[in-house]
Amino acid sequence: MKGYHDIAGDGGSRIHEQVAEQRTRITDGLAGVRHLVAIGSGKGGVGKSTLTLQLAGALRARGLRVAILDADFNGPSQARMAGVQEALFVPGGHKVALPRTRDGIGVFSMGSVIPESESLEFESAAHGESHTWRATREFALLGEILGAFEWGELDLLLFDLPPGAERTVQYADFLESRTSFLLVTIPSAVARGVVARSVAALSKDPHRLLGYVENMSGYYCRDCDAIKPLFAAPEASGLEIPCLGTIPFDPELARHCDRGIPFAALRESPVGRSLEQVAQELWDRLESTGSPR
Repeated sequence: MKGYHDIAGDGGSRIHEQVAEQRTRITDGLAGVRHLVAIGSGKGGVGKSTLTLQLAGALRARGLRVAILDADFNGPSQARMAGVQEALFVPGGHKVALPRTRDGIGVFSMGSVIPESESLEFESAAHGESHTWRATREFALLGEILGAFEWGELDLLLFDLPPGAERTVQYADFLESRTSFLLVTIPSAVARGVVARSVAALSKDPHRLLGYVENMSGYYCRDCDAIKPLFAAPEASGLEIPCLGTIPFDPELARHCDRGIPFAALRESPVGRSLEQVAQELWDRLESTGSPR
């Protein structure tokens, strides 16, 4: 059996040419996108996908052109929350047209392709070694999606990243250097600790860390119309990056996401106003630093 040191160059696979060709397709496909923003955390269960969709809704309400790429291929949730589970993929002008929400947000999610009762499987070149190839296949799929769909003229393309601190770093390596990162945490020492690892990892590379959002920072009681703290004495986050805002937890938001109801339905609530403040802060930071093209 040959080892890696026995293979000269790329072993005749033309992998270098294939990667270069894919990069060209991605660059051409995203040529009309002004800002790329990857939203991650490192920690699952912090409401990252919900925040991504609602933040897109708040940005769209400001008149901005927004789309979402649900990069969590194995646990896609954007299709259900955006109401595009039954969307059909149809030809566009030159490539595949993006499904759109009722308020005009373009959304790609594997949840529109694979039923929730099924899992995404990748064939392996070696029996019993699918874990060895899975990340490679996932990023190959991500590249195909970026190159195959019509993203068009956008102000922002939001990437909803999968959980895992190492996944955040992998996507940082894959996505273009013009991509900015927004991290999501909750007021929990466990969540903040994992997000801090993502901060440390991303800080080692020239990727732009815009800051973080603290989700579920309190509980919105609709009966008393007040936001109640979830913790008796909130502690400082310890994250050495800017906080773009805090979002309280509202059970009504969860119900709306399950039903695919757009952001506008909650716009006048405390959660909606908090999201609009975060959207404004995000846009101001992106515009103040200029387009990273």
